[in-house]
This record gives sequence, structure tokens and C-alpha cells, in this order.
Amino acid sequence: MAKTSQASAPSTDGHASSGIALFDERPFFEKALAYGVAHGLIGAERLDALRTEAPKGMVQIARYFGTEYLRPDLEKARERIVNLVSLYLQESCEGDLHRAAQALRDHSLLSRSKGGSDMLKAMIAMPQNTHFGMQDGRGFSDEHIPVLERWSLRNHADYRAERAKRDQVARVMDAAVWCAQQWELDADTLHEEAPDAEAVLRTALLWSLAKRSVVPDWPAFEQTIAVLRKKFAAAAQAPTLPLPKGMPAAFAPALRAVADSLQADWARIMDANTPARKLFGQTPAFTGRYFWLEDGLAEVEDFERQVSAAWSKATGGHEDEGSLLTLLLCVAAGSAPKTLLNEKSAATLIRKIRKSGMDAERASGFIREHAPSAYQSDYLRMWSEFTEDALSVLRSDADYALHDALALLRRECNLQA
Repeated sequence: MAKTSQASAPSTDGHASSGIALFDERPFFEKALAYGVAHGLIGAERLDALRTEAPKGMVQIARYFGTEYLRPDLEKARERIVNLVSLYLQESCEGDLHRAAQALRDHSLLSRSKGGSDMLKAMIAMPQNTHFGMQDGRGFSDEHIPVLERWSLRNHADYRAERAKRDQVARVMDAAVWCAQQWELDADTLHEEAPDAEAVLRTALLWSLAKRSVVPDWPAFEQTIAVLRKKFAAAAQAPTLPLPKGMPAAFAPALRAVADSLQADWARIMDANTPARKLFGQTPAFTGRYFWLEDGLAEVEDFERQVSAAWSKATGGHEDEGSLLTLLLCVAAGSAPKTLLNEKSAATLIRKIRKSGMDAERASGFIREHAPSAYQSDYLRMWSEFTEDALSVLRSDADYALHDALALLRRECNLQA
């Protein structure tokens, strides 16, 4: 059906005309067919062929979405084949009626209908949002048929609008996959970890700013935040966020789009009073906003490294029993940890114990927190046996001259001669 309006519009030969203009509401397929007949591109023989092809296509479509034996299904199938052909011709020929008419002349109606169906299937299989956990990556499947059924009756403008949205989502996800590949992580890992693509991109910007290339497991993420807090602590505002090196230009807009949200987070990220785990893992507004691998083994290994470093620093590399008991006695007394005492400092330590007391559990906690896990049980047993025999002597007020207590420390601990 054509409606009239008093506005000017181009004529069919491409020249502007004044007065009454026609708004042709016919499907694009019908307009292309009429154009082809009017301009001699489609003759009687081809029209007869189209009349033969159309019913076959209608039956196939009715069977696909329901049954070819019911009249309502066949009527819907007629609408669908016209719409699918229209979608394909308008998209593939860019709205050019001449090219569309040539396509109808040179190709079967069923192939143009299938082209429209394939267009919709490809679009439906595209992600609707940027959450990797909601994408199965399997493409179009039978479960999508009801969606295709609805879209087979939608117009080209609806298709273009939806396709544009999904193209944008796909670009963001492709950018996230590219960033993950720089960390030697593949798309399958992202689907397993199920982050938002924007979370991967925000982390990529942090990594670029910190000039890091390692896999962002939690230890690496926590260390990176510590590095950035130290480097930019005095900065009044967030620095310019550089894009990752070598990033294809097509992905740059996706990262720039999330850069503003990272800038908005910057003040809280730089707050050294908030531990990274509390901010990123326990603050609702930050939950899922950044990406790291929850790698339990990596966290255990990092913990062991930290423990080993703290223990090595405290012991100074001395692992003999006398040095360790000296260290633990200092810790229990609340004094600076040392593995070697001279006579004067030993006497001072004993007097402190007699005046302020000694917390044996504090030393046990020090072992559990800092000692290598493989040796903790041995160290705890050693400390328990020592305190069982030594506490009464160290606390005895009868030993005014500290003779017994110093003799004990010379025998059990590490005293400088």
C-alpha cells in the first residue's frame, strides 16, 4: 500500500519531484520485483519460475516453524518468506532496487530466503551482553528457533538496530579476548572464569599503567595495586591511562569507553588504608568490576613465599635450635626478635619477663604465621618443651642474681660468650 504526503521526495529515476510524494510501504521484495518487471530485468519466464519457487519455500518454512498442514501456519509462512527475502535483498544490495531486481533474476527465491534466515541466525547467535559466563559460543541451535520465529517477521530497520547493538557487544568482548591473549589466556578461560568483558579491560588498563605483563592471578593483582599506590600516592588526580602496547586500533574505542569508569574508581583504588582484598573482593560496588584468576595454587605459593621471606628475615638464616629458641623467647617477652644475645641483653630480657610476664602463645602464633609449614609442628613442639622446663626458672624471684636463669639461657639458647 502507498500513502501520500505533501512533502517532496526523490522520484524513481533519482530526480527530486515536488508536490505529492509516495511512501511505499510494500515489502522490499515486492518493490524490487515490481522494479525488475517495470525495467525489463525480470521477464515472464522468470516470473513463472518465481511462482513455482514460492509455494515450495512456504511449505519448507511452515514445516520448520510448525506444520505445513495447517492453513494459519502456511499463511504465516507466506509472510515469512516475503520478509526473509526482503531482509536479505535490502541488506545485501544496500537498498538498491536495481541490484535487488538483478539478484531476483539471477538467483532462486529459496536462496534469497535462506540468505535472510542465515542473517538472522548469525545475529541471534551473537552475544547480547558482555558477560562471558552467559555465552556458550555454540552458535545458532534449536533452542534459538523460537527467537528466529519472532525475528523472521521483523523489518530491516529492527534488524539493523539490533545488529548494531550486538556488534558493539562483540567488539568489547573481542577486545577483552585480545587483552587476555597478551596474558597467555584464551577465550575458553574467560568463559570458564565468567567475568564481564569490561572487567578484563579495566584490569588491562591497570596492567598497562603499571607496565606489567604477567597473568593477573590474585597475588599479581594485589601486588600491582600496591605498586600503583606507591607510585601515584602523591598524584592529585588519576594519570592518563595508556592503552596496551600493540593493541589493534579496532579495539581502542572499547578500552577508552571503560577508562572513564576506572578514573571514577581511582580515588578508592589509591586509598592505601583499604586493603586490596577488602576493596576488590568484599566491596559490593567493586565486586566483579576487575578481573583476576582465582588460582588457589598461585595464592598458596605466594603465601609460602611471603611466609618464607618473613621467617628468613626474622631468623637471619639461622635455623639451629639455640637461635630459634632465642628468637621465640624475645617474641614471647614482647622484645625485638633476635637470634643472638650477649650477657647484658640476656639479663635485661630476664628482668623484663619477671616484671611484665611472658606470653608463650605469642611465640606459638609467630611460628604458625611465619615459619615454613613443613617445619611448624617441629618448632611448636620444640617451643612447648622449652617453656615447660624453663618458665619456672625464668620467672623465679628467688634467683636474685639471675644465675640460674642465665645458666639456662646459656645451655638452651644462643648467648654470646
